[in-house]
Amino acid sequence: MMAEKNRQSLGRGLDALLGEETKERVGSDRLQGSRLVPVERLHPGRNQPRHSIDEELIEELAQSIRENGIIQPLLVRPHPDDPDAFEIIAGERRWRAAQMAKVHEVPVVIRELNDQQSLEIGLVENLQRQDLSPLDEAIGYQRLVDEFGHTQDVLGKTVGKSRSHVANTMRLLGLPEAVKKMLAANELSAGHARALLNAPDPLASAREVAKKGLSVRQTERLVKKNQRQKAAPSRARKTNVDTLALERDLANLLGLKVAIKFKGSGGSLTVNYNSLEQLDDILLRLGHGGEAGAPAPNTALTKVAAKKKPKKKSPKLSIGVKSVSRGKK
Repeated sequence: MMAEKNRQSLGRGLDALLGEETKERVGSDRLQGSRLVPVERLHPGRNQPRHSIDEELIEELAQSIRENGIIQPLLVRPHPDDPDAFEIIAGERRWRAAQMAKVHEVPVVIRELNDQQSLEIGLVENLQRQDLSPLDEAIGYQRLVDEFGHTQDVLGKTVGKSRSHVANTMRLLGLPEAVKKMLAANELSAGHARALLNAPDPLASAREVAKKGLSVRQTERLVKKNQRQKAAPSRARKTNVDTLALERDLANLLGLKVAIKFKGSGGSLTVNYNSLEQLDDILLRLGHGGEAGAPAPNTALTKVAAKKKPKKKSPKLSIGVKSVSRGKK
């Protein structure tokens, strides 16, 4: 029951985390339920889900602090390694902006929180502000799974997202590092990145998307096109395997090296020989169907083969064929 109650509080967001006591005592004025702490006694949280910070946005926030001060206090917990310091759970950007604005003390709300609660709260707080990068969001989810055994369904309920959203976001961690850097640098959107997950070569496709400024829909079409192009050589390789098997069977039958080349519905069959005796044997097989006593087939192929006896310098016999097919064994 306690765990369920805690999870409901997380789902309700930072208001619940600031405490019912604060709201009851001071109404809408959160600052009166906080205390001022020197900025040097505060440290970034080790469980902070945000890894990238936009300096331009920090400067904008610093200007707001110069004009209006800090309206919402930071949420902190006692520092695990320093009894005189605090670890920031939510509000690191405000702390950085306060220093930029030359503010020496900031309002904080102190809570006793464990590592799991710290990570969950930081994740919820950033998600509710909708300014957490897709990669940072994915890393936060992955940590909750790895370190605290959360399922994707529980994660979705905790942060107020669908299970599919959590799953698709976590899949971004499977992209190549170079693509993740492009995503972090805003060269690609989360939609682009999700489409690239199915690309045969995500990095090459990502560079093409960035260079051409493709939309997410265009990126999806590009990925499908690349998938078809990759599948075509696969079919060709399968044909090659069948061809090699047929060449091997004919070579075993004739005792000579055989090469088959396909071109459309036709192609060529090349039989290599090393002596005139081997050539005579080939012509004999062609003339008698490969079996002693069998009648010679009445075809132009055997007549030409029987009349033309290549010179010694010709080491192979090439026969044009309309088609070559391998019978089922």
